[in-house]
Amino acid sequence: MNFTAQDVKELREKTGCGMMDCKKALSASDGDMEKAIEFLREKGLASAAKKAGRIAAEGIVDVIIEGNVGAVLEVNSETDFVAKNVEFQNLVSVIAETILNSNAKTNEEALSLEVNGKTINDLIVEKISTIGEKLSFRRFEVLEKDNDQVFGTYSHMGGKIVSLVVLSKDNELAKDIAMQIAAMRPLYLDRTEVPAEVLEKEKTILKEQAENEGMDASKIEMVVNGRINKYYEEVCLVDQGFIKENKMKVSKYVESKDSKIIKFVRYEVGEGMEHRVENFADEVMKQING
Repeated sequence: MNFTAQDVKELREKTGCGMMDCKKALSASDGDMEKAIEFLREKGLASAAKKAGRIAAEGIVDVIIEGNVGAVLEVNSETDFVAKNVEFQNLVSVIAETILNSNAKTNEEALSLEVNGKTINDLIVEKISTIGEKLSFRRFEVLEKDNDQVFGTYSHMGGKIVSLVVLSKDNELAKDIAMQIAAMRPLYLDRTEVPAEVLEKEKTILKEQAENEGMDASKIEMVVNGRINKYYEEVCLVDQGFIKENKMKVSKYVESKDSKIIKFVRYEVGEGMEHRVENFADEVMKQING
C-alpha cells in the first residue's frame, strides 16, 4: 500500500468523496493524489469533487424512533431551497432509517451502510449530481431506552431544530421536556456533565469581567460563584426554569411528576458552521440552469 491514512484524509477533503472511495482511488493510482482525483471523476464522482469546496450549512435535522431506539441526524445542503426539496428530504429519511437499523457508531461506518446494494455515501453522491449542490452527512446520534422508559421528541421550523429525550416515565411530560430542550438550548443534562476545562474557562472569563468592572478583590470570588450558578441555569437542562412554569426549575417540575430525565440530544441545522451569503435570485437561476 503506497499511501497513508493522512493521504486518505487529504483526498476526502479535496474531493468530498467517501473514505472507501478514496481508498480505492489511491490504491488504483498507486498513491498518486492527482491520479486518484482523476480516478474518482472517471467513476462518476466528478460533480461531487467539483462541489467539495463549497459551504453546505443548510439542510435538515431529523429524528426517527422505532421501539426502544431513536436516532437524530443532520444532513446538509448549500441552500434552504434544496433543504425543502422532496428529493432531498426523502434521502434524509432513507439515511435515518438505515442508521436506526444498524450498529454504526461513526460517520465512516454510517456512510458505508448499504441500501439496495449502494452505500449511503453512493446515494449522497448520486443526489449531488441530480440536485446540483454539495450535500454532506454531518453527524448522528442514537439513543436507546428501557421498556419502562419513554421518548419525547420535538421538531421546530420544519426540521431546523430537533430534540430527543428519554424520561423514566410520563409521555406527556417527555414531550414538554423535548420542547424545553429545543427552545432553551441546554448543552448538558446537569452540572456533573460540564467538563472541568469548560468550567475553568468560564470562571476565568467571569473573573476577568469582575476585575474589569473595578470590583473589590475581596468580593470577586463570591461574585464569580454567583455568576457560575447563572451559567449553570443557562447550560444545564435541570437547572433551567421550566418553560411552562418558569418559577419552577426543570428538575423540580420533573420530580413533581415522579419522573426523571435520563439523557437527551438536541441538533440545530448548521450550528457552529460557517454560513454562506445567500442571493435568492442567483440560487433560483442556478436551479433553472442546472
